Amino acid sequence: MNRRILAPVIACLAAAAIVALLVFGVAQKAPNATLDDAVKAGHRPLAPAATRVLKGLGSEPSRSLASLRGHVVVLNFWASWCDACVGETQTLEQAQKVLAAHGGTVLGATYQDVPGDSKAFLRKHHLTYPNVVDSDIKLATAYGTRALPETFVIDRHGRIVAMSRGALRAGQLDRWIREALAA
Repeated sequence: MNRRILAPVIACLAAAAIVALLVFGVAQKAPNATLDDAVKAGHRPLAPAATRVLKGLGSEPSRSLASLRGHVVVLNFWASWCDACVGETQTLEQAQKVLAAHGGTVLGATYQDVPGDSKAFLRKHHLTYPNVVDSDIKLATAYGTRALPETFVIDRHGRIVAMSRGALRAGQLDRWIREALAA
């Protein structure tokens, strides 16, 4: 093959390979919108990875979402380094009081956090609800979590009925909990 033809062909193939790698990289970083789409459409998808047992933070027992079936659960992904997570602490603590009166719970799941920092965060903000350590972030990945905070309301049947990617808005969680408890 002529060198004049070969050089542009190689350049085109290299450019195509680079574009393919870029497209692949963007696709891999895109959030998993499956749960978002289902909840937005009014469907109630089963909570993913419900049988995954996670180590409790500090002296808390290990637990799974499946062990909480039959109760309303507010699953919150958080970290001590997350400024927006601080703003949700009292909303989640208040939700814990409401849920505990009905046998439910808030369940915090740490996300890429140092356990000592997580424990200090709980003490500083006087949080009483149980927390687990998602050390390999497999639970967070199952929920499509990539940024914090993220909150999922799970009904008594283990189905996601509401979710928030980002900080909760005032009154939002209260309304979702009332709806989940009434169902």
